[in-house]
Amino acid sequence: MTKASEFKNGCLQELPLQLGVFPFGIAYGILGIEVGLTNIQTFLLSIIIFAGVSQIVFTQLFYTFTPNFLIVGTIGIVNLRHILYGVSLSSYLKKLSLKWRIILSYLITDEAFAISYKRFSEGKKTKYMHFHLLGSGITLWTSWQISTLIGIYIGPSIPNSLNLEYVIPLSFIAVVVVSINTKIKLIVFIMSALLSILLKDLPWNLWIITSALMSIIIGVLISNFRKAIK
Repeated sequence: MTKASEFKNGCLQELPLQLGVFPFGIAYGILGIEVGLTNIQTFLLSIIIFAGVSQIVFTQLFYTFTPNFLIVGTIGIVNLRHILYGVSLSSYLKKLSLKWRIILSYLITDEAFAISYKRFSEGKKTKYMHFHLLGSGITLWTSWQISTLIGIYIGPSIPNSLNLEYVIPLSFIAVVVVSINTKIKLIVFIMSALLSILLKDLPWNLWIITSALMSIIIGVLISNFRKAIK
């Protein structure tokens, strides 16, 4: 695999997920204007933060005049899941230069991680495979910026009856389902779904990282138990 082919595959495999990302970006663009941010402020948030849920939380906290330190702390907690992403990808990217790791860390988001981690963990390892993440990340970044602009300038004319917010969780489900190829992964998937429902009322979106960690721990325990009884 060459640099170009890895990059191309990352772009192409990321494209279908934009069906869920695009409406999300439009919804953010609309919200940013509704809470009083200017067009340029709303757009720059998509470039600086570049994390859908965090941007939504930021705009809502900004609108309620929340103190700056609480905004920063809350955004950090919401993004705790990125620690899991970093740990999962570290073994594949640890030999890269600092410059590459900084660029890729900026581009790692939920959908880009899902697509590229699947390639890293299931495909043949090559010295250029990080270009796959570069491709998936840039594709998502471009889609997000365009959809944000559409939300800013065209959003108010989009009818609420379209219920764009439902496309987002459906896209995440589609990403996860294609990766379930063992019983252990199926158990972890089911447990995380159940726990996320049970813990949905935790403050600061802590249900995301909590349900994920608890499900992983359960999966590891079951796997170790099965090995022990063999």
